[in-house]
Amino acid sequence: MVGTRIDKHHKNYVLMYNMLTGIRIAVGRVCAKPNRVLVDEDFAAAHKLVFNVNGDELTPGAKYDFKFKDYAPWAFRQLREQFGIDPADYLVSLTSKYILSELGSPGKSGSFFYYSRDYRFIIKTIHHAEHKYLRKILKEYHSHVTTNPDTLLCRYYGLHRVKQPRGRKIHFVVMGNVFPPNKDIHETYDLKGSLIGRLLPEAEIQKSKNAVMKDLNFQKNNQKLQLGPQKRKLFISQLMRDVKLLVRLNIMDYSLLVGIHNMVRGNKENIRDSTLQLFQPDTKRAERRASMLKRRQTKAQVVRKAIAQTNPERLDSSALPDDTFHERRNCAFYSDDGGFRSTNENDRPTSALYYMGIIDILTPYDSKKKSEHFFKSMTQDKHQISAVKPLEYGERFMGFMSQTLEHSDDVPHEYNMKSPSH
Repeated sequence: MVGTRIDKHHKNYVLMYNMLTGIRIAVGRVCAKPNRVLVDEDFAAAHKLVFNVNGDELTPGAKYDFKFKDYAPWAFRQLREQFGIDPADYLVSLTSKYILSELGSPGKSGSFFYYSRDYRFIIKTIHHAEHKYLRKILKEYHSHVTTNPDTLLCRYYGLHRVKQPRGRKIHFVVMGNVFPPNKDIHETYDLKGSLIGRLLPEAEIQKSKNAVMKDLNFQKNNQKLQLGPQKRKLFISQLMRDVKLLVRLNIMDYSLLVGIHNMVRGNKENIRDSTLQLFQPDTKRAERRASMLKRRQTKAQVVRKAIAQTNPERLDSSALPDDTFHERRNCAFYSDDGGFRSTNENDRPTSALYYMGIIDILTPYDSKKKSEHFFKSMTQDKHQISAVKPLEYGERFMGFMSQTLEHSDDVPHEYNMKSPSH
């Protein structure tokens, strides 16, 4: 892919450029105002903005090139503060230079992932139904993360929508990246606690150094999380509080994302070099060239052409920060060099760093999932398929997570998921 001319995918680069411009203006506006106490209306608020690339890239003009919507700006401002994100750092990270996920290709859901230039934030497109559900649960999510500073739930920093001329409306979230910028991840697992269809074939694993393996791969590899008594208790008790909230909110189909960094192997294999790409349209240079040639092009045309002609480049991991981000130290699970260091039964550190977070928490058990459960249970074990009721999903999830531990004698085997989460 290095040096490959952008063709059918370039619309995503234009889209991304617009997303970042919208975020900069919207977040800059709300952060410029004095802080205040949240009211119920803040969780339902939606602010519309319109943009034009003819003027300054950061200033809306009179001729609209795309429309942008910022959802619950005050609620997300306070969430960012709760998670220790400095507003200036946030805006600096989200510039027009960004990292594409591997080959910039969409996942199973059809969503696109992008990383901020410092690998700190993820920008992910989501379906309209997920956007609606996040708005619906936002108040309870906000309350939970405020009372659970060590939550493992994915960290949402913003919810937005962009609409390009004659294009569809695209909703997206800004989230914290579970993985660090300064460590290679040697093994990655997406664990749901379901065993049906949860094996990544060996051929797929061989194709990619950062293949995301599943529950059956975890078992097949005889993998275990090595956590001593103190960290084990911390991990299971926080996981229980988080899962109780998801059960109460009627959510299922979430996963625990686990990245494992082997400290003995370190960064010798340069895994990030081979799996990440950089995209940076040089619009200033394009404008100068157009001016020198005295071409009759609007700035908008010049900018669009520069974006369309930009090639993704292989990322040199030396361009990434060599330290973890300060806000991660506020959470117990990210406090050991951005992760959670393995320990033995004497609570002494051993040679692995775990990077963990509960992801994909926007799927309710609705009529679509109920019908999926009905049809799949006709041919498969109805308790092992992914689509089960939230209470069963939560209890199965917790049961599987206790089995991922090397030692689990002191871990409860009954999980009362109906009790309050905090």
